[in-house]
Amino acid sequence: MANIKKGDLVEVITGRRQEKGGDRGKQGKVIQVLVEKNRVIVEGVNFVTKHVRVGQTQGGTKTGGIEKHEASIHVSNVALVDPETKKPTRVGFRNEEVTKDGVTKTVRVRYAKKSGKDL
Repeated sequence: MANIKKGDLVEVITGRRQEKGGDRGKQGKVIQVLVEKNRVIVEGVNFVTKHVRVGQTQGGTKTGGIEKHEASIHVSNVALVDPETKKPTRVGFRNEEVTKDGVTKTVRVRYAKKSGKDL
């Protein structure tokens, strides 16, 4: 089971400080997880400038120019945010017995290690 999933709130824990134009300390939602590359794309973090070739749509409007997009960041450089304290925390897993329709099965649940709260 993955520590970080799409939709999780994460905080950047490495890089330059925000005062110096960096992203360390910024929080954002995970837009996409690139499992094979061990990277995540976080909303509002790690912007890059892309030069897109000018084209035309069916309606005749111009497309292209200089656009800003979020680039991926390595999973080790972000930490999951504890929902209780709103600070970065480590993730643990615990097995719980869940009964549904008379069938009991064991499910692994993610939880924040500092507060013990489920994620």
